[in-house]
Amino acid sequence: MRRGTTSALHGDHPSRLRRSTEAGQGLIEYGLILAIMAVVCVVSLLFFGDQLSSLLSLIASAV
Repeated sequence: MRRGTTSALHGDHPSRLRRSTEAGQGLIEYGLILAIMAVVCVVSLLFFGDQLSSLLSLIASAV
């Protein structure tokens, strides 16, 4: 039996494996970006929440 024939028999071609791991890597990167953005939003609301609330109240009373 030649080396590498088992992967050819099962359909696990190296380029196919590379594409699937790259797609998984891209999905993880998007997930990390979304998680970081969510943390930044929560932290900014904690710091600026009172100022934002008073600004929105001021705008609402002016309208």
